[in-house]
Formats: sequence, C-alpha cells, structure tokens
Amino acid sequence: MSVNSELRDHRREVAERNLAAILDAAERLLERGTPATVSAVAAEAGLSRVTVYAHFPTRDGVLEAMVERAVRTSAAEIDAAGLDDGSAADALDRLVALGWRALDRHHAIARAAAEQLSSHTVRHLHGSALSMVRRLVDRGRDEGCFRIDLPPEWLVASSLALVHTAADEVRAGRLQPAAAATVLGTTLRDLFLAQSPEREKNQLTRE
Repeated sequence: MSVNSELRDHRREVAERNLAAILDAAERLLERGTPATVSAVAAEAGLSRVTVYAHFPTRDGVLEAMVERAVRTSAAEIDAAGLDDGSAADALDRLVALGWRALDRHHAIARAAAEQLSSHTVRHLHGSALSMVRRLVDRGRDEGCFRIDLPPEWLVASSLALVHTAADEVRAGRLQPAAAATVLGTTLRDLFLAQSPEREKNQLTRE
C-alpha cells in the first residue's frame, strides 16, 4: 500500500469517527432536552466547531443525518425479523411492534424532526423503512389478505402518518405509552386488511 493510500485511509477513518461522535453527541443533547446547535454539538463531542461545520454546515443537516441513521438502523433490525416469513398479516404485527419500539428508543430525534423538519424531508429520510412497508403491502395484496380497493402508496403513506400521530399523542399525554403499540397495531390492521365476509358481518352486527 502506498503512502498516499494509507493517508487517505487514515483520513477516512478519522472522518467516520468524527461523524459518529457528532451524531452521538447531538442525540445525547436532544435526550437531555438541549438544542443540538453546532456549537453545543461540538462541545459535547469534544471537537472543534470547524470540524462539525465540515460535516454539517447547518443544524438541520445534523438532525437529518441523525434521522437517517436511526431509520437505517431500525430498518435493519426490522428486516432481520423476517418480514417475508409467515403471512403478511402476521408480518404487519411484527413490523408495528418493532417499528414502535424503535421510535420509542429514538423518541428525542423523532420529536426534533417533527418540530424542525418539513414533512417532505421526513418522508424522504424514511425511504428505507417505507420501502419495506411497500414490499409488505405488495405481498399482502398478492396473498389476498391486504385490501386492494386503496392505492398501495396510500397505505404506505398512511402507515407513516399514523406512527407519528401515535407518537404525538403520547407526547401530548393523550395516549398512554403502554397502550400505544396496541392502538397503533389495531388501527393499521383495520386499514390494511381486506374485508372478509366475517368482518363485514361483525361490522353490521355492531351497527
């Protein structure tokens, strides 16, 4: 290996280490309820502001990178749970449970994103997770257990909106954290599942 190659590798390792330190520091700040400004992040990470600015010229840039990392990590965990195994309906239940657990773990990031980032940006940053939902929707429709009277894009978009609405309700104190996953799962099953004759009969009985 040449000297230049070793130097490039060293610089890349330093940059990756600094990036991780910046995002970890920003997350700690948010969990303490402290705004993750560039100056605060630099101090928390033990880095210079110049170093932080080299990676992220703006505070929103730091937050976007935090969201992207959290979504990527959570998507990998959900994917490892085997969304292609069993029925699509059962996979939906696993997806909701794991997704809510991940959102709870990254609640500080989710709150900051809801307050500071546009809905378009939030959706874009959730791209990997939404792709997984879309894959599940397509499988469920092929199996005949997910509804086909609504566009698949609507089901995907609605799932993201409902997850974040549940988080908003928990933060506002209108929904108990322990009940959120159950409420969310029930709502999404009603939204996603195809209407069977038995379900139609039960609905008519209730009405």
